[in-house]
Order: sequence, then structure tokens, then C-alpha cells
Amino acid sequence: MDKYVIPNLRNACQLLKALAHGSEPRRVADLARHIGIPATSALRIVYTLEQEGLVRKDRGELRLGPSLIYLGNAALKDTALIQEAHPILQSLTATTDETAHIAVPCDQKALIVAVNDSPHPLRAASRPGALTDLHCSSTGKIFLAHTFHEQLDRLLPSLNLSKRTKNTITTITALKKELTLVRKQGFSIDNEEIHPGVRCLAAPVTGSNGSVIAAIGITAATTRFTKADTLRMAGYVTAAATALSRRLGHF
Repeated sequence: MDKYVIPNLRNACQLLKALAHGSEPRRVADLARHIGIPATSALRIVYTLEQEGLVRKDRGELRLGPSLIYLGNAALKDTALIQEAHPILQSLTATTDETAHIAVPCDQKALIVAVNDSPHPLRAASRPGALTDLHCSSTGKIFLAHTFHEQLDRLLPSLNLSKRTKNTITTITALKKELTLVRKQGFSIDNEEIHPGVRCLAAPVTGSNGSVIAAIGITAATTRFTKADTLRMAGYVTAAATALSRRLGHF
């Protein structure tokens, strides 16, 4: 409930999230304007975060602090999803010979939380901690189609449907059509929509309460993962997602 929210604590959280995005401003005055708070308040927040090691100053600009590395690693180690996902990702890579990953929804993005690399010397994949756009990533489409399905009419207008490649879907109408297909077929595809020459496929992971809480997928060069391979790869990925869902208590 909003009456229990501590305003400056929320502002501190928003400041840290802003710093986590590479395109966001990194000077105190810019951050204050970005968050919409007085510069004096931002200074006090930054000073406190700096004392706790959550931010650091580098030639007048702010960076995330080393304490966040410890906190992030501790959070990942303590997450049942990550622990259960690792053997599934390893098995998926062994079966497909491609990089496997798992993501969770985070602030209208898809957050990659674990990756198992392909043995191929040439591979393209995001690293753990990377945030990807919902409208053009395979894991993001899973969240839009399932996790955020009931909120689409409110959520989609607020998304920046930026064009990353010539294949990126950039209209709400086309995206809704794509999400209907995702729900129908049980998997989603990033068809060179983020990076040319890279294709991804993901499937939903369901928690014990029956809701989609994560997405598991593979990333591969289009020379190895052609359109003709879609159904075969989808079979592998959806089987992995089902196996992980069962490990998490969904039957």
C-alpha cells in the first residue's frame, strides 16, 4: 500500500536503477531531474548510498558501487529458480549445441539471470544481469504474452518499441498479433529482431501457482538455427521449460 512507502527510499531505488541503465544520466543534477526530485535530496541520497558502497564517484560521475556485486551474487545464489535451472540449461545446450539462458521479468524488461554457453567459438548471447526489451526479445515476448497478458492495453503504449533491426516489430497492432501467435504455439521467436544474424527461441516456465514466472530459451547464429529448424528447436526448448516448471512444483 502507498501509505507504507518511504519516499526517499523509493527515490534511492530509482536512482540505482537509473545508474544501472547505460544510457541514463550519471551526474547528481541530471539524476535529480530524471527522477523528479530536488538536487539537495539527490545529494543526500547519493552521499548515503556512497557510504554504504552502493554507488561510487568516478571523476564527477556516479557509478554503481561494489557492494551491489555482493548483493547481486547473494540474491542469485539464494534463488531456487537459478539453482533448479542450471542442470536444465546444461542439458538444453548439450541437446541443441547452442547457448541456453533463462530470464525473469524486471521493470518492463527481460532480465537474463543465468546462461550456459554453447561450445561453438562464435556465439552471441547476453550475459547474466543483462536487460533486454520485451517487444523484440524471445523471452520478453513470453512475458508479454503470458505474465503481462491482462495488462497489455495499459502496458504496450508505455513501451518504447524501438527499431533495432529491419525485422523489429514497432507497432502495437503487429505486436499484439505476434503475442496471439506466441500464446497459441507455446513458444516465441526473436527472428533477428535485436541483432542481425542471431535467432532466439524461448518458452514459458510456470511456477507452483500456475503463473508464468520465467522464460527459458536458446540463442544461435542463423547459419546454425535456420527457419526450417524452428519446430525441432521449439520441441527441445518447450521440453526444457516443462522440466523446469515441474522442478518448481507445477504439475
